[in-house]
Amino acid sequence: MNKIMKSSLKSLTSLVLGTVLLTGCSSDGEDGVQGPQGEQGIQGSAGQNADMTLDLTILHMNDHHSHIAKDDFDLDVTGLGLTTTIDGGNPLEEVTVNYGGFPMLVSLFNTLEGQSENVLKLHSGDAITGTLYYSLFKGQADAAMMNQVCFDAFALGNHEFDDGDSGLANFLNWLNSTACETPTLAANIVPGETSAVSSGYIQPYTIIERSGHKIGIIGIDIAGKTQNSSSPDATTEFLDETTTAQQYIDELTAMGVNHIVLMTHYQYENDLALAAALTGVDVIVGGDSHTLLGDSTFSDLGFNPVADYPAEATNLDGNKVCVVQAWEYAHIMGKLDVSFDENGHVTSCGGHPYMPIEAEISYEHADDDDRVLSGADYGTVIASLTSHPEVVVTPSDATTQVMLETFDADVDILRQTIIGTIAEDLCLERFPGQGRSNLCDVSANYVYGSDISNVVAKAFLTVTPTADIAIQNGGGVRVDVAAGDYSIGDAYTLLPFSNTLVTLEMTGQQIVDVLEEALANTLDNDGSSGSYPYASGLRFSVDASQAHGSRISNVEVNSRVAGDWTAIELAATYTVVTNDFIASGRDGYTTFGEVFEAGDFVDTYTEYAQGFIDYVESLTNAAQPVQKLPVSEYSTQNYIGRDGCDHGTNNDCVGY
Repeated sequence: MNKIMKSSLKSLTSLVLGTVLLTGCSSDGEDGVQGPQGEQGIQGSAGQNADMTLDLTILHMNDHHSHIAKDDFDLDVTGLGLTTTIDGGNPLEEVTVNYGGFPMLVSLFNTLEGQSENVLKLHSGDAITGTLYYSLFKGQADAAMMNQVCFDAFALGNHEFDDGDSGLANFLNWLNSTACETPTLAANIVPGETSAVSSGYIQPYTIIERSGHKIGIIGIDIAGKTQNSSSPDATTEFLDETTTAQQYIDELTAMGVNHIVLMTHYQYENDLALAAALTGVDVIVGGDSHTLLGDSTFSDLGFNPVADYPAEATNLDGNKVCVVQAWEYAHIMGKLDVSFDENGHVTSCGGHPYMPIEAEISYEHADDDDRVLSGADYGTVIASLTSHPEVVVTPSDATTQVMLETFDADVDILRQTIIGTIAEDLCLERFPGQGRSNLCDVSANYVYGSDISNVVAKAFLTVTPTADIAIQNGGGVRVDVAAGDYSIGDAYTLLPFSNTLVTLEMTGQQIVDVLEEALANTLDNDGSSGSYPYASGLRFSVDASQAHGSRISNVEVNSRVAGDWTAIELAATYTVVTNDFIASGRDGYTTFGEVFEAGDFVDTYTEYAQGFIDYVESLTNAAQPVQKLPVSEYSTQNYIGRDGCDHGTNNDCVGY
């Protein structure tokens, strides 16, 4: 169960009806087929009418990362006056709400599409990698779900390249294997001649007509992060995001297209900066940073919205730009309402995200005794939830649900094997104080960073007996871990990538250099915050306000955490275990790559998720649960943020 920070809800009154419309791909008669690269076709047949205003609705999602099934969160109901009691006669304090997932989202897309005249359905990247659905089906399950929505365009994200250009080609083949053919957009990606996606798989833009208006949609992927944090072919080129976006905006404008939508997998803050740096842009539908935009609805439910939906910016022309993103993991769908004047300029940005929930509400009556809430109490809880317009009771689309169950039959065999017990919630974080966890308040990891990432590093060290220390990039660890039983499926959700554990022979100076490089990848190079280093048998202090080369200090080593902590010896040689992804120099770990290229490594051929499974099983065999490490073993011992604020002495530092 995904535990969410509890928050009281006001007792409220209205209901939102869930509606089932047609399943599968839909068409309003204006959709066409994207032409080959360099020969962009115009979707639709209606003529351009530049003298009319346009009201456009964009239904969008991003970063579902192979999370195609529903999830759940716990809702505090102590303020609702319920009469239901649990075992022992105690009042019911918490219920479980199922939300998101493609069966409900397909119904929601269909419902909202039917309520507006001019609709675009967009997905802004990172559709694949992240769960056992990808581990087993390599994108086929994701493509099947996406084809049920039948998106008007899909923008590539960095994780689409996790299995190289050939893995991307396989996914796009599945995505276009039905009557629903989805244009794949990435204007700033140029595949090499030998790339598996070199022949028409990727287009810079598509043009769609709605009510006689041409709408140009341009795809932009985050260049540096995709090159450094994924596995594209060496010959695949990634161009500057801003320059490329302006190039194709200008090309579309010259063609008479005056409604421009950028589909970006470029991070929310970058999208705001991009809007201000461009002329001619009207809308940015983004992804990559997993940003939840919305009002107090989501904070009332225990989630962490970072700004209102939609955000508004101003482009270089001085015109309004609508900027949106739709969180992560198929939890929500964004609905952006944009009004344009007769010149194609945005006059208003509106709408909000929608979170689909199941009608059934459950609760834990006693251990191993889950029950369904009913009667007046059920009505009270549903009324409280759906009083927020963002929360809608949504039935699952029947066809999509059958598809999901077919995939589940194979996944569940592996998923359900229990391998151990988690003694306490292990919170996920990247940089200390970043606030990424969906399970814990930001204060939980404010000083020392991620609980679970430190445990993962300890696991890799434990299962690699030749290693002195372990280093793991924060982005390779994907989810919080809640207290309770732990399964093989949980381990693959935590560590979803096809990485193996390798050992490298490195000097102390090279290890310090690696730590500095990992920080610089985010702080200096606009890279992924996932490059932040976690370690076992190695600890240090970080001052992110300093220049590259001066951020890491007080580096200490405790080989295999079997003795005392001593200052690292810069000239000594240590054996480091890490995953083969960053060992090859990805995610900014340049010195790792140099050692790797020199051949000073040994591949253990242990898949990194399997390494964690082995660790959990070893604790289980010793009758021990998985739990937080002693503070002395956390790799980050002190953290000073980019603004110079010391997290160890000041509890009011903002950001990281």
